[in-house]
Amino acid sequence: MRILTIIVVCVMLGAVPTAAQNHSPEPQYGVFAFTDTLRLAGTPGEVYDGITGDVTGWWDHSFSKKPYRMYIEAKPGGGFYEIFSPDGEGILHATVTAAQRGVMLRFVGPLGLAGNAVDMVTTWMFHAAGPDSTELVLSVHAAGEVKAELGAMVRGVWRHFLVERFTPYWNTKTHHPISK
Repeated sequence: MRILTIIVVCVMLGAVPTAAQNHSPEPQYGVFAFTDTLRLAGTPGEVYDGITGDVTGWWDHSFSKKPYRMYIEAKPGGGFYEIFSPDGEGILHATVTAAQRGVMLRFVGPLGLAGNAVDMVTTWMFHAAGPDSTELVLSVHAAGEVKAELGAMVRGVWRHFLVERFTPYWNTKTHHPISK
């Protein structure tokens, strides 16, 4: 009798989902990983400084229509933040887990996949590639609630950020682009 009473109370309170309430699609789980390389003008330390800190000038994907500020706090425990207003409202896109100026930056978080059960590790490695140029190596590893085609999409978005947005921004800022 007690079990029947608990079930009746749960149904009355809506604690037991019914077929009509359960309209979420079944999640798909998977993994993806990729690595891309980009050559930029400047020393590894200069490129590291340019790609961290305030990224508002070149990062163009955001949750708010016009973010107040976007920045990467390049220290362990720091964050990749999108601030919506001067009051500090916003979102933490990722948490910095490793930072070594001019060598490596690693952050863990869903970035634009917030709201999904995804663990994504993004690593930027900086290598001297000549007297005044740097090879930036991007590595992304993700696991969780991801569909098979998501890896290619995320890779395309990173290409957009680094090749189409950061490179021209950086070349204008440094006034000495790498010639191809």
